Parts: sequence; C-alpha cells; structure tokens
Amino acid sequence: MAKTTSQFICQSCGTVHSKWNGKCEGCGEWNTLVEETLSAAPGGLKPTSKKTAGGPLEFSSLDDHREAPERTKLGVDELDRVFGGGLVPASATLIGGDPGIGKSTLLLQVTARLARNGLETVYVSGEEAAAQIQDRAERLKVASSPVKLATETDLRTILSALKKAKPDFVVIDSIQTLWSDSVEAAPGSVSQVRACAQELVRFAKKSGCALVIVGHVTKEGQIAGPRVVEHMVDTVFYFEGERGHQFRILRAVKNRFGPTDEIGIFEMSAYGLAPASEPSALFLSSDDDHTGGAAVFAAMEGSRPMLAEVQALAGPAAYGTPRRSVVGWDNNRLAMMIAVLEARCGLQIGGRDIYLSVAGGYRMVEPAGDLAAAAALLSSMADQPLPEKSIFFGEIALSGAIRPVARMDARLKEAERLGFKCAFGPEGPQRKHGSLTYTPIKRLADLADMLEVRNDDE
Repeated sequence: MAKTTSQFICQSCGTVHSKWNGKCEGCGEWNTLVEETLSAAPGGLKPTSKKTAGGPLEFSSLDDHREAPERTKLGVDELDRVFGGGLVPASATLIGGDPGIGKSTLLLQVTARLARNGLETVYVSGEEAAAQIQDRAERLKVASSPVKLATETDLRTILSALKKAKPDFVVIDSIQTLWSDSVEAAPGSVSQVRACAQELVRFAKKSGCALVIVGHVTKEGQIAGPRVVEHMVDTVFYFEGERGHQFRILRAVKNRFGPTDEIGIFEMSAYGLAPASEPSALFLSSDDDHTGGAAVFAAMEGSRPMLAEVQALAGPAAYGTPRRSVVGWDNNRLAMMIAVLEARCGLQIGGRDIYLSVAGGYRMVEPAGDLAAAAALLSSMADQPLPEKSIFFGEIALSGAIRPVARMDARLKEAERLGFKCAFGPEGPQRKHGSLTYTPIKRLADLADMLEVRNDDE
C-alpha cells in the first residue's frame, strides 16, 4: 500500500506547509491553507526502481539541424499572430481570464473552424452540460461542425477516450474541474491541478496533438493554482477586457514557439468573437469636442503599434484629503509622476484630487506612456486642450528628463497613417514622416512651460 502523507498546501500559490497557519508564508494570503492527503508522487507517478530504469540517454550536438514543426493555420489573423504563426503540434497552451470574458466562446469557434478544415477535434467540458454547449454552438452558427463533444471530469476516463479518438486538437475546459484518482484531494486543489495538468501535457507530447487548457483566475487576475502549471505548458495566454466594453485582448505572456509580447484584439458580437477591423485605432475616443485633459499615447504591443487615449482630471480636494483614482495604469507610476512634477517643475498638485483613466478598457503597461499621462494631467490643470491631432510617448525619469523609447519610427508611422499631424517625444534621430511634425521634449518642465501651467497662487 502506498504511504499516505498529510500536508497543508496554499491554494493561492502552492506553498507546502507542515502544519496549518492562518497566513501563508509564500504569498502572504490569509486562510488559504488546506490539508491534502497525498498517497502517491505528484502526477500519480510511482517511484521508479533500479530494475525498471530506462535505457541509456542519447545526446545530440548543438549544430544538429532539425526542421521547425509545421504549423497549422487557425484561419483567424489575430489568433495566428498571438500563437506566433499558427498552431504547433504536440504543444500545450494554457488560457486564463475572468469569468464570462469569452474563453469558452472563442475556443468553441476555433475548434469548429479546425474541424471544418479536416482536423480531428475534441472539446471536453467539466463545467457545462452538453446541451448548454450545443445551444452556444447554435448561437455561434457552428453547430454543423464535426466536433467531438464530451462532458467529463474524471481524468482517467478522459485520457482513455482521447487515446481511442487520436485527435489533432483538444480543448479541456477547465483544468480546475478535473480530478485524478491517484491524488486524494478535492477537485480544484493544488495537488489535483498539478497532477491533471502533468498527465494531459504528457499525453499531448506523446500523441502529437495540440492541447489547449482553460484555467480559472484569482481575484488578482492570475491563473489559479501553482505557478508550476505555467512552467509545464508551452504557451500561456491571458484574456483581458472589461465586460462593459465590446473589445477583448488575448495577450501572450509565455510562448516557446513565438514572441511573448504579442496581442490579439477581438470584438464581441452576437455571433461570438471576431477579429477587430482596425486594432490600432480601437481605443481612440470618437468625441469631436476637443477639450483639455486628454492625450493620445502611441504604444507598442509586440510588433503592432497601438494608439490609446489617456484622460485626466485634476481638481481641488473636496474633503481635505486628496484622492487618487487610476483606471488602466499603474497607481505607483502616477505617484512618481506627481512627485516629479512637484520637485522638478515646481508645481503644487499634491493637494488636488487626481483622476486618470485610459479609454476603451486598454491598459498601459509600457513606461513610454508616462509622457502621455503627464500631458493629459498638465492639460487638465491648465484647462486648455493639447495640440489637435497630436500623440505623446516617452518615459519620465526621476530627474524630470524624458528618456528615449524603442520603436519610435513604428509609432510615428502608425500615427501618420491614422491622420495625426504632430508628435511629442524624447530626443532622438530626427526623421521626416511625411506630414507628421515631430517635436522633441528634453525635460518635463519644457512640456509644462509649453502648456503654460502655473500654480494657483501665481
């Protein structure tokens, strides 16, 4: 009989504790330790004895030439871009996102498209009944696709069926609902998630099928379960977006077969998710009223330039304590920018209420967005609009200097294509971009002087 051991495992980060504690020592979360009884090694594998050891290990040299695996085009440009050119056989992909963001809808559309192209596809759901998935297929107009559908949570039953079906593409929705009889723990626990993911990835590598696993996310937006699951798979994607907006972003954070900073932009419609027609201009405001407190940021998402509008509002504190509200940007960078404006530009804005938002549900993660946020805030303080049809990009240093950013030419070319007339950014090699006028800014104080921003007592 297998020896059973009892451990307390954090359901948030996977840290193992010998005894129960109110607070996890790994991630600092409270009341996340759950006692789990383990009767086998992780993944249900039995220890290998010396008698059953494998054969000799074969080595190869670094200069051995091997052809890259042939990719399967998904037929959706945004998906092929995120995957790095198409689907790779014998690969494992983990997709996470908030509930109701559109993960199951997109994967059902992809599975149906691949099935119509002649691939053997299997869709296994542990969360919904078959009738629910069939109703969704009717709404998406893909019910006639030859997709093999199953609803099961027993890992052993699923693997047995997959070995018989020999599919080319498999979707597991979701990993938190599966359970393995080799682990004595509840479904969704760290031990079960780790064991089931290991078995599924091993099946994908041996059979040569492309595997896509759906994962739940925590309240912080990270995929639930131990981070070791993300290391098991080849690619990790996150679905981003707000329910109040119609756009969804599929962002790659890990990709062994392609770039790790690409995004795919989709638009939610009555018939599912469709690729956006003009991705680089989706997050621009359509308001013709040119008012103060709004600046356009030229961002880079992988190889794609994106334009987004940053809105800011600065006013007197209503209750004596200034308030900071940020949507779509890092709150710490806003605090740093306020400190630089006070220390390097001589502006007294620490006592104001400051609200900053990125339009359209887009999230600025590039340091190059500092200058656009500062321009929007200074424009709101001066109560005057920025130059019409202008873009801003550049990183603000603690000294107040504007630091150069990468891919400046790509940002300027995209802005010119969308009809912008002027651009403001860091100093660098000056190149002409048709009708676009580029104005270099050396220090943040130069931008404040240009907008004639002064303190209230001046």
